[in-house]
Amino acid sequence: MGETWGVLAAVLSSTLGGTSIGATRFLVGTIDPLAIGSFRFGIGVLLLLPLALSGLRNWPPRRDWPAVAGLGLLFFAAFPILFNASLMSTTAARGALALSTLPLLTMVVGAALGSEPLTARKTTGVLITILGVSMALLSGLATAPPGAWRGDLLMVAAALCMALYSIWSKPFIRRSGPIPFTTLAMAAGAVVLISASLVHGSFTPVADFGPPQWFGAIYLGAFGAALTFYLWAFALERTTPTRVAISVTVNPIAASLVGAVLLGEPLRWNLMAGIVTVFVGIWIATTQPRVTRSEAVAAPDVR
Repeated sequence: MGETWGVLAAVLSSTLGGTSIGATRFLVGTIDPLAIGSFRFGIGVLLLLPLALSGLRNWPPRRDWPAVAGLGLLFFAAFPILFNASLMSTTAARGALALSTLPLLTMVVGAALGSEPLTARKTTGVLITILGVSMALLSGLATAPPGAWRGDLLMVAAALCMALYSIWSKPFIRRSGPIPFTTLAMAAGAVVLISASLVHGSFTPVADFGPPQWFGAIYLGAFGAALTFYLWAFALERTTPTRVAISVTVNPIAASLVGAVLLGEPLRWNLMAGIVTVFVGIWIATTQPRVTRSEAVAAPDVR
C-alpha cells in the first residue's frame, strides 16, 4: 500500500506542477523568471518551515546539511534556471516533451548508480508515457523556431538535474522525513534565486502588483512549491525514483487542461488520446504482473 500512496502522491504533485505553469504564464508578463522563482520557493519555505520545526519529524542532522543544501541548489536553483532558459529558445510543447524524458533518464541513471534495476515492464511503461505526451502535444510540435535544439538540450539538462535529485535525495528523506528535507533543500535554492533577483532588480515591478498578481504568486508558493514538492518527497520516501519520475508526464497534460479552462485554448482529440496513453503507461510502469503463488515464492522482487 505504501507504493500505491507514493505513486498517487507523485501524480498529484505533477498535476499541481502542471497547474502552476498556468500561474507562471500569468505572472511572466509582469515580473521576470528569477522573481517568479523567488516568490514560488520563498513563500514555499515560509509555509513549510513551521511544520518542519514542529518537532513531529527530525530535522536533518548537521552532517547531512551540505548534501541536502547541494540537492536544493540542484533542484530549486539550477533546475528552474535551465527550465526558463530552455523556453527562451524552444516552444512550450517541445520543452514539455523534452522534460518528459525525466522518467527515462531517472531509470537509466538509477540503474547505472545501482539504486534500482532496469526491468522490461518499467521500460515499456516509460516509453508509452513519452508517446502519450508526444500525442498530447502533437499540434505544438509541428513548428519550431531556429535553434530550438539548444532549448531542447537545456530542458533535457533540467530533467537530468531532477533525475539526480530524485535518486540522491532518497536516503536523506528517509532519515528526516519529507517536510524537513524539502524545507532545507528549498531554502538553499530560494536564497540563490532571491539573491540573484535583488542583484538584477527583478522585484521592481512588484510595486505595481494588484490582487490578481498577488494571488498568482501566493498560489505558486502554497500549491506550486510547498505542497507540490512535499508530495514529491513523500512519494520518494515510499517508492522508487523511476515510479515517481514517470508521473511528470502528467504535468504538460494538466497544463493543457488549465490552459483550456482559464485561457480558452482549444481541446483537441490528440490531447484526450495522449491522456489515456500516459495513464496506461503509468499503470504499466507502476504495477506488477499477477503471478501464481508458486511463482511468487520462486521469483525475486525486481521492483
